[in-house]
Amino acid sequence: MLSATANASRSQYTTVEAPSELLNGNPGPALDEIESLGAEAIRLMVAWREVAPEHESNRKPSFNSTDPNAYPDGAWSVYDTAITSARARGIRVHLTITGPAPDWATPKRDGLTKPNPNEFGKFATAVGRRYGRQVAVWSIWNEPNLGKLLKPIARNQSAKVYRNLYLKAYSGLRSAGVRAPIVLGELAPNGNSLKDQGTIKPLVFLRSMLCLNAKYKPVKVKGKRCAKVPAQGVAIHPYANRAGPFLKPPADNVTIGVLDRLTTAVDKAAKAGAITGGRLPVYVTEFGVQSLPDRRLGVSLAKQSDFRSMSERIAYLNPRVKAFSQYLLRDDYGTGWEYGAFESGLFLHKGRKQKPAFEGFRMPLVVVPSKKKTRATLWGLVRPARAAKRAGSVRIEFADRGKKWRKLATQRFGRTGYWTRKVNTKPGRAFRVIWTAPDGKKHTGPKTVAHTRP
Repeated sequence: MLSATANASRSQYTTVEAPSELLNGNPGPALDEIESLGAEAIRLMVAWREVAPEHESNRKPSFNSTDPNAYPDGAWSVYDTAITSARARGIRVHLTITGPAPDWATPKRDGLTKPNPNEFGKFATAVGRRYGRQVAVWSIWNEPNLGKLLKPIARNQSAKVYRNLYLKAYSGLRSAGVRAPIVLGELAPNGNSLKDQGTIKPLVFLRSMLCLNAKYKPVKVKGKRCAKVPAQGVAIHPYANRAGPFLKPPADNVTIGVLDRLTTAVDKAAKAGAITGGRLPVYVTEFGVQSLPDRRLGVSLAKQSDFRSMSERIAYLNPRVKAFSQYLLRDDYGTGWEYGAFESGLFLHKGRKQKPAFEGFRMPLVVVPSKKKTRATLWGLVRPARAAKRAGSVRIEFADRGKKWRKLATQRFGRTGYWTRKVNTKPGRAFRVIWTAPDGKKHTGPKTVAHTRP
């Protein structure tokens, strides 16, 4: 029972995004935590406006914007520190070049409406020249289908804006000598009907960006067919609501439970000649499960851990998924009612108390129910062992309602860290795993139960 599903993505790696800890000038403690949990990568976003000189000016200052040394003193310092510190620990870096733009690069001087693609391409060239050899994967613009991050969204105009931004940035990175994969998208998962701050459905946005109609047939622009878009992957942020992995949103939205919608769409786009390559990989570059204290969208702390692990298993079972993500180490500050606050971390903000998802991230465990209520399959991963390519074993325990924990079995796993086991079960039975690290420290995973509905 050492191996998991044969066609699963056992080469999939995990990225952690923790901007408040990694971009504060002292990323060491957070990187040590990420390394101890077994994550192999971090994602950072370089915001154009944060680096550009005189970003509130209506007129572009005189400087060579393709030269990273022409930017203000200290403009790159937090990124330099985070990237250098990550690489020193053997942690790879995924870098997203994103907005908002400096005012002088947008016609409305708002940093969001129709950023100048030529200027953005020059900025991408500068970023590529500074970090080209240090970055494992690149992506262009965070959640471009979200109206508060790129405008205008009326009639899907931002998709065309994004196409031009992406192509210029892609060209700029390649001209700077970047050879690593460049992925498009970083798409938000769900559309809505808000006029200005709303979101275009990700697959609608993707088709518009690639000049395809709803049936994935090419659409001419100004009488000409659009050129093929180069890409080495597509990135998605497949967040769900309280239904978690059980959510089945309307067509053209992509949440974790319907991740295969994206691979299907990408394959259709490639077949139509709109994008390079075939069977492009998918990068889940931002994902988390919202928990209490968010009283609007959050689930219980226990369910957050279970839903997070279930979501990772969904990604694992999709062989096209190259990377999975944990968004936030520590929850955002907030009472749970503020719009935009993320309580998807592994620590509570208050007191930095570990959630069940902390050890659940180190050692994901899913109880997969079967048609027979007396049988189930356990799916698990020991993430640090996977990162170290070290085989080992876990102790599996179970507990029935009102009963103490009892040993079920010792389960071995191979160098990939993944394992599965068929077990007997009954309603209300919970499972957990205990792993002893090479340094002798014992880690106990959270109580985990089967879920058949939200």
